[in-house]
Amino acid sequence: MSVTARGVPIGEQIAVARKVAGVSQQVLAQRANYSVSMVRAVEQGREPASAGFVAAVAKALGVEPQELYGQPYHRLLAEDGGGLTGVAELQALLAEGSHVDPVEPPALEELAVDLAAVARDRHEDRARRALVKVPVLLRQLHGAVDSADHGDEREHAYRLLARAYGNAAQLTYRFGWLVMASTLLDRMERAAASSGQPLLIAHAIQQRALLLLSHSAYASGQRCVERSLDLVGPPEREAELALAGAAHLRGATLAARDRDADRVAEHLEEAERLARLVGHESAAYDTNFGPGNVMIHRVSVALDVGDPGRAAQTGSRLRLPADMKATRVGRHWQDVARAWTLAGDHPAALKALNRARKAAPQQTRFHPHVHETVHAIAAEQRRSSDGVASFAGWLGLKT
Repeated sequence: MSVTARGVPIGEQIAVARKVAGVSQQVLAQRANYSVSMVRAVEQGREPASAGFVAAVAKALGVEPQELYGQPYHRLLAEDGGGLTGVAELQALLAEGSHVDPVEPPALEELAVDLAAVARDRHEDRARRALVKVPVLLRQLHGAVDSADHGDEREHAYRLLARAYGNAAQLTYRFGWLVMASTLLDRMERAAASSGQPLLIAHAIQQRALLLLSHSAYASGQRCVERSLDLVGPPEREAELALAGAAHLRGATLAARDRDADRVAEHLEEAERLARLVGHESAAYDTNFGPGNVMIHRVSVALDVGDPGRAAQTGSRLRLPADMKATRVGRHWQDVARAWTLAGDHPAALKALNRARKAAPQQTRFHPHVHETVHAIAAEQRRSSDGVASFAGWLGLKT
């Protein structure tokens, strides 16, 4: 277990990893393309480490991002329900490679209902419950592929299998199993290639772009975005509009982490145009793309490009659509909390954290940037307030 998993801030873990690598703060700053003052502030706990900063530092030091985050939070997961049921079963399934042991499947219609329940649990902040269901569902879907009587039925089974692997990748990513998430995406892409549905391949490639964010691989991520857009083609139907819009939002985030303001503006402008055409938060291809999603991305992008004051103020004023998924709402308020922390308004940051907790408690409790934000708030206060201490205790942290 890493020291971060026992409650030590990410900044301290970065300092340890830097010293193990034998580099100074100046050298790390140069390799990661950040200022020395930023490296020093993060290591001392005066500023919360952004996702882009952690990705850049991990790449510069030659370590996995989750090592710096201390994920997966094994101790917290164990204390909060006895671990994460489903992970060991998924690891066994992946270890079987191309020789997955299938399970006798029910009808494809029933499997589709089960898959929809997994996706619904994931969006409604019941990720742990969703993960329990995934291993058996995947084996059943492999069985459905093997027993399909004709081409159409086989393609339908492959579509369900690809979507199931995609859900599994997002679930494991959320809890910090990044390597497993990457392998699950490999499986998703292979199944999508046999699904007879090019848009499903586009969706899989977009998920790959998200994973590349964690590795500071921004050029590779942008190539994934462009490949996805090529597969979608000129968007006309809602599914195509939603996929194209989601690709542009992914591109905006990649460009923001890469500090390319012009490219950020181009992606956001096109995403906003597409969102107006969709007119609501679309569930097509699991994108949840729409006007609300564009709004919250404008906030997160402002935070990534280094304008926390604008991100905090804009984010706090947003009226999010009622049809936005709970996990998206929770993530928005996590970003607002980090923005207020960087802007120096800790009461506002704590208020945003509590809104994140109300919207998506499970996601908030296990998100590394929430832990980092709380550490930063506590570090800047001479005496920990009751509110901060209570929130930190809920996270399993010591302040």
